[in-house]
Amino acid sequence: MRAWAVIFLSVLVLASGTQRAGAVEPSEVLSDPALEERAREISQGLRCLVCQNQTIDDSNAGLAKDLRILVRERLMAGDSDQEVMAFITDRYGDFVLLKPPLKTGTLLLWFGPGAILLLGAGALARFYANRRRQGSAGDGGAAKPLSETEKKRLQSLLKNGGEKGNNP
Repeated sequence: MRAWAVIFLSVLVLASGTQRAGAVEPSEVLSDPALEERAREISQGLRCLVCQNQTIDDSNAGLAKDLRILVRERLMAGDSDQEVMAFITDRYGDFVLLKPPLKTGTLLLWFGPGAILLLGAGALARFYANRRRQGSAGDGGAAKPLSETEKKRLQSLLKNGGEKGNNP
């Protein structure tokens, strides 16, 4: 009996994994399955402008919902997938695309993160090189010996117990 329960639960889990998860509400779903499939494909390529790390299909943000509805309206009006994408990018720019095209206006989107990473690595390398250079200035990183004036001052402080305003 227990084996059947495990098999049933396994089949249930596998079957539930075949459906798309997301934030698409039942009221948004088109009655035509072919149009709905096209809408889902387009939505998977569009970034939620609020969340920025999710597709509009996966986001619960109000703007994502508006974009999902807009995609479906354009498809119902007879637009091709390319026309829908062009309409949305004309309105919101290339940043709305999860995979923006490589062109002059999107160079920052493509190479900005890498440039920031390289600048950070360069800054760290420079910091540690300066630190190493300061530590190996001929003294092996040890502190410089006290001058005669500093030694006399230290002896005076120790002898008087730090009475000149330097009490702990």
